[in-house]
Amino acid sequence: MARAAATAFAIYLLCATFTSTVVAAEQENTTVPESTSRRYEIGYQETPSFGGPNSPAGQLERDDTVREPAFEFPAIYEFTEPWRNWKRERLETNGLQIAGHYTTLYQRLSDSIDGEDKASSGVLRAIAKWTLTGRDTANTGSLNAMVDYRHAFRDLAPSELAPEAGYIGVTGTLYSDVDWVVVNLNWEQVLANGYGGVLVGRYDPNDYMNVHGFVNPWETFSNLSILLDSSVAFPDAGWGAIGGWRFTDQWYFSLGFNDANGKVDDNLDWFDGGAEFFSWVEIGLSPSQAERWQRKFNVSLWHVDERDDAGIDSGNGVLVSGHWTFANRFGPFLKLGLSDGAEQVVIYEKSVTLGFTWEIAPDADEIGFAVNWGEPPAKDLSDQTTLEAYYRFQFAQNFAITPSLQLLIDPALNPDDDEVWVFGLRMRLTF
Repeated sequence: MARAAATAFAIYLLCATFTSTVVAAEQENTTVPESTSRRYEIGYQETPSFGGPNSPAGQLERDDTVREPAFEFPAIYEFTEPWRNWKRERLETNGLQIAGHYTTLYQRLSDSIDGEDKASSGVLRAIAKWTLTGRDTANTGSLNAMVDYRHAFRDLAPSELAPEAGYIGVTGTLYSDVDWVVVNLNWEQVLANGYGGVLVGRYDPNDYMNVHGFVNPWETFSNLSILLDSSVAFPDAGWGAIGGWRFTDQWYFSLGFNDANGKVDDNLDWFDGGAEFFSWVEIGLSPSQAERWQRKFNVSLWHVDERDDAGIDSGNGVLVSGHWTFANRFGPFLKLGLSDGAEQVVIYEKSVTLGFTWEIAPDADEIGFAVNWGEPPAKDLSDQTTLEAYYRFQFAQNFAITPSLQLLIDPALNPDDDEVWVFGLRMRLTF
């Protein structure tokens, strides 16, 4: 009864907020795209041709955005001005963009199967984009790199906490304990004055397929099934290629492949399991290239090969998703995923996610709420429902604090608890 009441209340809250805010947004009659209304400190304002907010170019753009913080610290800002001046000079003279952040996440369970109910870790990330060709044209060629140092503060990192709740999934996406890893190392070539392009090298397919503005584990949600879609057999970072083309200013087509056995901590191994691929194709619609993080609908088809050495079957699936931002502030989203993968291939055979993000003021504090329902491929396991809410408090220009709360309903591997709460606290410093 309590479980049904919690789910019903969550859906009611989501629908009520959606209705009231859409009406307010329409009355405000604001039509200026978010990408054109933002201000930038260094000038890293180019929307990536392929990637989302967690890709190298996406991180550079997001981290360079001028925020509206709760507190100003003029002395600190003045002290760090030489660093910003140096970055501006590198951009103007060499076409080099550099940024980084340090983010920590602490999570605690209300109940634990084995008694381990806490997890925490930190991620130090360095990002670089070096435009080497076509700097004075639209057809740029860039070398992209992203390096992480991911380390746990306790015995468990947040990416390992879910089994303690008997939950199939990840409650703290990317917050692991793998030390130094190369996430991205690739060449991106823009073609046809921005209407086409290719990317070749090492990349994380999560950052390039089904791209939406809310898919950002550093600033928004933490649960894997809400950020991405657990009906997709996403591999980790690996080697591969992407190609894309915009038929018009609104319609685009993209496809890509990478190593189905890719792992972020694989020491840059080159298809260690052989020619086994995760591949995908996508068609989507957005008002313009610059607005695709804020307003977009897309359909994605994917396939993963059978992995002989790992003993994992092949799989296929389809993902339909949409995200539309009203008045540059309120962004409801919906994702529907179906797959035919076996238990080892995907977390969910069917998945539905409904949620929203809401900026209290442009580029300032933000609220997010989402509900995910998933059906595991193993028929003897119960369906799981996941709720997550967060509040990102922009404490200072380069520092944000984000408390969050997750409710895991019917964890499939937990025979004792129908509901497990996950309290989270994230802190993020950009530089």
